[in-house]
Amino acid sequence: MTPVEVVIIAIGGLASGFINTLAGGGSAITLPILTEIVGPNVANGTNRIAVQLANIAAVYGFARGEKMEWRKTAPIIPVTIVGAGVGAWVATLLSADAIRTVIGLVLILVAVSVLVRPSRWVESREGEMAPWLRSVVFLVLGFYGGFIQAGIGFMLLAALVFGVGFDLVTGNAAKVLLIAAYTPIALVLFARAGQVDYAIGGVLALGQVVGAWIAARLAIEKGAGWVRWVLISAALLAAGRMLFFS
Repeated sequence: MTPVEVVIIAIGGLASGFINTLAGGGSAITLPILTEIVGPNVANGTNRIAVQLANIAAVYGFARGEKMEWRKTAPIIPVTIVGAGVGAWVATLLSADAIRTVIGLVLILVAVSVLVRPSRWVESREGEMAPWLRSVVFLVLGFYGGFIQAGIGFMLLAALVFGVGFDLVTGNAAKVLLIAAYTPIALVLFARAGQVDYAIGGVLALGQVVGAWIAARLAIEKGAGWVRWVLISAALLAAGRMLFFS
């Protein structure tokens, strides 16, 4: 890494941690930055280092606040891990061009999901899914999270609130627990495929931790709306760059 790249990665991590805390979708910032530096495949794997550390910290925070419903979340963890393992394995087999295209398309979907403000439709509590349907849903979501990660927080939160019966706070707690549970297997698979840069991942993780700490300390509710528009613009610009100017 050059000094300039270190600064860019750290700032990207800080922005990602800040956005994830306020709105979600921070990988829409980090993936394009990493892709420009190490290519799409290594970017997809390296991003998981920061994701893992950030979610471990979040699990600790929710647990300390007694918002983690361990018994209710535990049955969902195994099937999500299986899905993530398969998703990560598939991702390691794809070419750089294929991963670049997938990331570009996912960034567009992330921008759309932020545009419709998913927080509006996860503020209420709905009925639970049948056990077999719940297993299928979280297997698929695990596959997606293992494969690409970007935007998975929105999807998991919606499934946990609408499908399992969590409220918004405990749903967020379950969400970070699931991501923290499946990310190690994804990280191992990417590492075995030589698609993880540990030095870059460490810088990115440090930036994310600082960004999340700043956002938590500020707790700016009105800022979340502004952040969403920044994220939408960044995601669409990055998607255009990957899909049409690579």
